[in-house]
Amino acid sequence: MNPSAEFDIIVYGATGFTGRLVAEYLAAKYGVGGSVKWAMAGRSAAKLAEVRDEIGAPKDTPLIVADANDAASRKAMVGRAKAILTTVGPYQLYGSDLVADCAAAGTDYLDLSGEPNWMAEMIEAHEAAAKASGARILFSCGFDSIPFELGVLYTQTLAVKRLGHAVPRVKGRVRSMRGGLSGGTAASGAATMAAIQKNPALGMLMFNPFALTPGFTGPAQPTGMDTHVDPDLGQEVGPFMMATINTKNVHRSNFLAGHPWGADFVYDEMSVILPGADASFASMGGAGAPKPGEGPSKEDREAGFYDLLFIGLDADGKQVRGSVYGDKDPGYGSTSKIIAETSICLVQDRPEVPGGIWVPGAALGQALIDRLAANAGLTFKDETP
Repeated sequence: MNPSAEFDIIVYGATGFTGRLVAEYLAAKYGVGGSVKWAMAGRSAAKLAEVRDEIGAPKDTPLIVADANDAASRKAMVGRAKAILTTVGPYQLYGSDLVADCAAAGTDYLDLSGEPNWMAEMIEAHEAAAKASGARILFSCGFDSIPFELGVLYTQTLAVKRLGHAVPRVKGRVRSMRGGLSGGTAASGAATMAAIQKNPALGMLMFNPFALTPGFTGPAQPTGMDTHVDPDLGQEVGPFMMATINTKNVHRSNFLAGHPWGADFVYDEMSVILPGADASFASMGGAGAPKPGEGPSKEDREAGFYDLLFIGLDADGKQVRGSVYGDKDPGYGSTSKIIAETSICLVQDRPEVPGGIWVPGAALGQALIDRLAANAGLTFKDETP
């Protein structure tokens, strides 16, 4: 973290759909220049001013012109912030230089990346620099993968409390959801597929649950690609679109923490299939996803939600169950609140976390659970029978 910085957080990409929602949330909840000092950044001063006025942010909200392709403006922005919160994706197209700048300058970095091929590349390229400078680099700070990473962490905390130790097996199950993925997520998926076509070896990385744990490979994991009746639920489950990224981040969380859940930890994610329910694989976006910069109406965002269950299984058959409920649509309404509060948690609640490339749960732990429960509409609940 850059302790002498002018701003706690700079929202880079504030004129895009998701970045605008982040700025709107910060303005409504924290104002400007109060307990959280933040600024809006993007390529056009005129567009930034227009968005500032449209979202009802104070007239004195600082506006910073920066372009991903202009090194001077990008580095100047990085030097003014404790943390850069970027919504400018796909990150494999627009984020690499910004990660490098933050890692070199000691400035924290948070994004919404669901691009494991790029994340693996960034870990290899910049982990040493981030550790040396003190920069905390946090990927995947939205619906992918914070509710899942924290859902496992919360459930393991229940296991320690109820059973006396962590459990070697957790099942993540999407019980219900309304609202799809963001246009940025769809674009990231397309960019990842294009990268795989150029370099087929990346395809192997996508199917490797331990692609983000350099030097460590755990036991075989369920693929999550079949459809079956889950005996612990008594309901049919099928593939969940975000599992390929979430499972990697959960394993990285365990890895970075020194394997508190065991080196033999097994985790998978699937979606409950209910007749007529909005929780199917197809409902998650794909061809129907909006384009980057577009998104659902405020009414649709407000009407959205998600309900996640995590079943922790001990070797002797004992169970714990934790759930995570989000009160807005996953791709936009909830994601924008989650990344905003995660950035504040990183800068204000956990300044002692050392530099490096992190996942949010491993870096921020219970402090992030508490902050999201207090401010971002997430509910963590013990459902152990």
